[in-house]
Amino acid sequence: MPSLPPYRGTSRRLVLGIDVGTTFSGVAYAVLDPGQVPTIQSITRFPGQEDAAGNSKIPSVLYYRQDGTVHSAGAEATLPNMDITADDEDLIFVEWFKLHLRPPRLDASSVKKADIPSLPPGKDAAAVLADFLRYLFACVRRYVCETHGGGERLWASVADRAEVVLAHPNGWEGPQQAVMRAAAVAAGLVPDSDAGRERVRFVTEGEASLNFCVRSGLAADTLKDQDGVIIADAGGGTIDVSSYSFQTLEPVSVEEVATPGCLLQGSTRVNVRASKFLKALLKDSDYGNSDDMKAMIQNFEKSTKAIFKSKKDSSYIRFGTMRCNDEAVNIRRGQLTISGADMLSFFKPSLDAIMNAIKGQLKEAALTCQLRTVFLVGGFAASPWLNSALKEGLNGLGLRLYRPDAHTNKAVAHGAVLHYIDNFVSARVTKVTYGTSVSVLYNPFDEEHRARVHTKVSWASGEERLPEGFSVILEKGKRVRESQEVGSLYVEHSRDSRTLNGVAAEILGYRGPERTPRWVDVEPELYAPLCTVYADTSRVVRQPQFGPKGTYYSQEFKIILLCGQTELKALISWQEDGLERRGPAKIVYDNDLSNSRS
Repeated sequence: MPSLPPYRGTSRRLVLGIDVGTTFSGVAYAVLDPGQVPTIQSITRFPGQEDAAGNSKIPSVLYYRQDGTVHSAGAEATLPNMDITADDEDLIFVEWFKLHLRPPRLDASSVKKADIPSLPPGKDAAAVLADFLRYLFACVRRYVCETHGGGERLWASVADRAEVVLAHPNGWEGPQQAVMRAAAVAAGLVPDSDAGRERVRFVTEGEASLNFCVRSGLAADTLKDQDGVIIADAGGGTIDVSSYSFQTLEPVSVEEVATPGCLLQGSTRVNVRASKFLKALLKDSDYGNSDDMKAMIQNFEKSTKAIFKSKKDSSYIRFGTMRCNDEAVNIRRGQLTISGADMLSFFKPSLDAIMNAIKGQLKEAALTCQLRTVFLVGGFAASPWLNSALKEGLNGLGLRLYRPDAHTNKAVAHGAVLHYIDNFVSARVTKVTYGTSVSVLYNPFDEEHRARVHTKVSWASGEERLPEGFSVILEKGKRVRESQEVGSLYVEHSRDSRTLNGVAAEILGYRGPERTPRWVDVEPELYAPLCTVYADTSRVVRQPQFGPKGTYYSQEFKIILLCGQTELKALISWQEDGLERRGPAKIVYDNDLSNSRS
């Protein structure tokens, strides 16, 4: 693969790629100097992890004091003495906090609220994320200052204009991005200003992993022009499945060819299933107490799960001392034996979910390209059982599986930086049908309209209209280029011209099977607000009209969405003196509505 192009900017910049994972996190960075080819580096030294030099990931955990301040984070929160310190100082342990950000609709049947550890009193997921980002940013500063010659001067020259790329699961959307941006601001990564917030960008974990695989040369020997590849990023919380077609390899040009999948079946689900099994097994045993259970789960996570290879072999969890024995529950000399069949039951739901997702990708992409290769990356990819079982299943589908052995734990953070420097994905597939609720002009010859005649309302213009209609802006599964625009025409009527100076257009997401749904009150559970677009329409021409109830004003404009980027953008356009005029529009999500007028 070709090397990165020289940086075309006019001043030095720092780009941070941050991957806050459910169980582990990583940070990569590049210092961009005008005319120079960037070099991407991973943070490989973290406080409390000095004995693991070269490790580019850090545990996504924190300890809080009772007053809500952070006591320790990352590797420092997992030091051997922390259990005692936590007891002495009444600290609160926090893990898996990322899962609190998940969209409620996402794979809701797989994860119950009780499965996710609670947050400290008075803290929500955004606040915890901000605290953890603040810690990571301090780690970056320390690393840059200690590693580079003149590191303090280098940091001083770039820290105040850092560009931040935050990676997130494929299933995260605008509301989650809004929370992540607010957390980055609260953490001090960027200033609390419009310009500062613009310096926070997003990339899906699937696309970031693709960037890493391509730029690392992992795809060079396996792909050719028009070939397709599936990225399966198996992490702690989610498994992201994405499919891409290589339009050309020289230069690299890639298009997404299927709706990206996001499964809440990461390695933490294996832990949850194992924990439930152990609780049921040991409920009448002396070793079913909280301390022994905690020790068992910790050993299962660090050792038993990591080396499981085959259902033919038993697995073992070490805990306690040699005097711990209870043959009724397979405990002997401080070791609990788990059958291969039981171990398989912990893992298999994750495998089944991946296989079903890949089959769906194959079906959706069939008319576009032939998917031939699967790259398995992420921390869960290190599982020998998952790798071998997935390889066997994919062989039956005619797919080749590759698992890069080196540095897969830094793929997402590294790929996030690449996304900023040289983004080669030119088209993406929409995950939801975009649309708006509209009033439909009544048609007495339409059977559905006649069935709704009791809801008919009369407008100032004298038109008779039906509420609860749905106007499709963009269908789910459509491939949209980065610069491609889709719009919806709006016509506003009002007897008072002043009320037409601003508009708030709610964008709905339809997640049902229909290609062109017509009414939002038919299966309303399939429609959900995605965001609200606010725009200043004071410059839009309004014409006086005369209707049955007197004079009213009419205004026509378009809300334009840019859906082909990693973050939804919006504009407003109107006609003035025969020419198209444009203005900015602000997208506000439900969790940020209080700031919509700021």
